[in-house]
Parts: sequence; C-alpha cells; structure tokens
Amino acid sequence: MEQVEAVIAGAGVVGLAVARALARAGRETIVLEAQDGIGQGVSSRNSEVIHAGLYYAPGSLKARLCVRGKQLLYELCASHGVEHRRCGKFTVAQDEAEVRALLGLQERAAANGVEVEWLDADQAIAAEPGLRCIAALSSPSTGIVDSHGFMLALQGDLEREGGMVAFGSPLASAKLAGEGGLHVLRLADGTEIGTSLLVNAASLHACALARRFEGLDPAHVPREWFAKGNYYSLAGKAPFSRLIYPAPADAHLGTHLTVDLGGQAKFGPDIEWLDVATPEQIDYQVDPARAEGFYAEVRRYWPGLPDGALQPSYSGVRPKIHGPHEKAADFRIDGPARHGVPGLANLFGIESPGLTSAMAIAEDVAAMLA
Repeated sequence: MEQVEAVIAGAGVVGLAVARALARAGRETIVLEAQDGIGQGVSSRNSEVIHAGLYYAPGSLKARLCVRGKQLLYELCASHGVEHRRCGKFTVAQDEAEVRALLGLQERAAANGVEVEWLDADQAIAAEPGLRCIAALSSPSTGIVDSHGFMLALQGDLEREGGMVAFGSPLASAKLAGEGGLHVLRLADGTEIGTSLLVNAASLHACALARRFEGLDPAHVPREWFAKGNYYSLAGKAPFSRLIYPAPADAHLGTHLTVDLGGQAKFGPDIEWLDVATPEQIDYQVDPARAEGFYAEVRRYWPGLPDGALQPSYSGVRPKIHGPHEKAADFRIDGPARHGVPGLANLFGIESPGLTSAMAIAEDVAAMLA
C-alpha cells in the first residue's frame, strides 16, 4: 500500500488552498480529484466576487475567514499576476426599511473590521449615473477575480512544494485509524492509500463522502441540501463600473449585478432549492422563463434595464447544510476537537464566501492538523 503524509479530497479552490498550505508546511501532499481538471464543480460556477465581509455575523467563521481570506487573496493576486480588479460595490436602499437594513450592515461591517462609506442618493448617483436609490453603502475593498487563474496559482505553488493533483481519482471510502495509525483510503478503482492526514474538501459531495468514513460517528455529518443559483447575462455594455447589490433581505442577498473582468454584466444568483438526493442528479440548465422574475427586481435599482436584455448564462449550486426554512449555517470546519478522529478535517457547507475565504480556511485547517 502506497503511503503519503496528507491527502485532500477535492481539487476545487478550497481543496487546492488547503493542499498548498500543507505542502508549504513541509507535508508530502496529494489531492484526489474525481474530474479531469481542477475546479470543475462549485469553484467554476460562482460570481467570482472577492467579498469584503459585510454580511456575516460578527464572530462567525464566515466573517473572520472572509476578511482574512480577502487580504490573502489580494496578496496572492499581486504576487502571482492573477487577474483581478478592486472595483468596489454599492449596496443600495429604495425605502426606509431598506435604509434600516443598510444601517445594520454598516454596524456589522464595523464589527467585522471592514471599511465602508455611507452615501446619500446624490453621491451614489453621481458615481453611478444609471442608478436609482435613496442611500447606498460603498464597500471599496470588494472586487472580482479570475477564479481559474487563482486556482492555477494555488496548484502551481502546491507543485513547486512537491505536491500533486491526481485527476480521475475519486475517493470512494476510508477506514479511519485510531491513535497513531494510518487512515486507509480506498479509491474507486480499488487502489488503497495510507495517510496520517485526511481533509475532506469535496464540496457538494462532502457530506456523502464523510458518511463513507468508517470510524466517524454519523452524528458528526450534517444533512446536505442543494440550492441552485441562476445567472443571466446582459446583452450590451455594463451600465455600472461597480457591483450593485440590493439591501439584504433575510439570508438571500437579492438579485445583484456583477461585472466580470471582460466587462460583461450579469445578474444573479437567485435561489432555487433543488429536490435532489445527490449532486449527480443536478440539472445545471438555466430556465429562460426564470428571467421574468429578475426584471422587476433589477429595475428597482436600474430602471433603464431594457425589455428582453437578459440572456440565460450559467448556474451554480451551493453546498448547503441548512434547509430552505432554517437559519443560514456558518461554515463547518470539523477537526479532531469536534469528532475525535486524529488527523481528519471535514469541510461542510463551504458556500459563499468560500472562494474569498479559501486561503484563510487553509490556514485554519493546517493549524488544526499541525
């Protein structure tokens, strides 16, 4: 049986970041990836936004890891030449209830150590002339990034440290060790690998994979839920230079406008809870009819949206660990202190802001398994 010091299941952005951190700490590291390339799942189907950290409850993992991850991500983009733009974002209010929501967001940003600026309607519209609002909260540290370029940089660093990604190598199950022993991993083709450190970064598949870990109490594995987000692209030139978000309502951040590095504007994601049991059953097609619901929402802040201008673009699915009527869950980074298994970390519910937080999650996991 081949042995390696650290194995990560999943070569998405978080798995690659964790692998890079472990390799840089001197661990012999392999990433097992079912697909034939990096970032083929959740990591390739997101808005590519570098989140500032405004929305998350102070003291939560999402708040801390987003703010720290944003700093690390901007540093990596600068040092590795990853294309990105610190374009900023306006979160906008249309009525007094939404102004109160913005005030709450301003307080939350301050608690999380995130710079924001309050703008009245005239200031906001002077900066973005097509906008309609009665107030806005400006977040100058929000940005956009080439997510694939980011992942290639992480993979390059991993390989420079002697680590590697094994493609077409899905982890099927594991027999977890007791004190001092090795975890025995079984790949889909029957190959066995012994490892002292195992990180489950399988995203949409993480809960199902953890249930196949012999020696992990099932009580430590949450139920998975899948929530699809549909995006629609705008025919024509982007109307704003910044990202525009409506004031938040509940856990959903509303239909927002993001701009990619090529200058293409897109709207979304919405939230569509899927009635599927496994990721293999997900249909990623974007229903053109769902765009109808976008027009009224977008025109609240951009009255100039022309009829028929929204084209189905792409969709992503969030790996949630809470259901449609439950409070949004924090990230779960379950180490030995939680489940009692030495050398094991399970990453559950790593949805937004997972891309922004990836390198900070990696710091936490590396420290947890040190």
